Amino acid sequence: MRNFYIFMSTGFGSGYSPFAPGTAGTIVGCLMFYLLHSFFPGYFPGSGIESVYFIALILLFLVIGAKASHYLEPDWGEDPQKIVIDEIVGVWVTLLFVPYSLLNLLLAFVLFRLFDIFKPLYIRKFEGMKKGWGVMMDDVAAGVYANICLQFYVWLT
Repeated sequence: MRNFYIFMSTGFGSGYSPFAPGTAGTIVGCLMFYLLHSFFPGYFPGSGIESVYFIALILLFLVIGAKASHYLEPDWGEDPQKIVIDEIVGVWVTLLFVPYSLLNLLLAFVLFRLFDIFKPLYIRKFEGMKKGWGVMMDDVAAGVYANICLQFYVWLT
């Protein structure tokens, strides 16, 4: 189980990036979303009733991420940089219910990274949650704020 947790929590190895592992994990999340949309356009468009499948995938990765983080933190320390499954989930939350386009994907990346790095609006408070949930939930909160901004942009255009 340990190897599975390491593989998943490091975003399939992207968390080992020597430069900006969180950004690398976010890129992996965006690439996964792009591939899901490309291969399963009726199931992962980012908007509409089909989003039930995307929500299920987000919840699955959220639970795996919390369990993996809780399992690995004793060895790796609290919220280690190489755990990036939280960035994958966070950028997916940013893309939830957003019409698919490459521009929206790029904006989701930028907005999520800004909220994740600067952690405004009480996002940092989520880091205090126990058993791996703090690792995951601050990025979910960043994703929610980024999603609101992206939804507002989509509404304006």
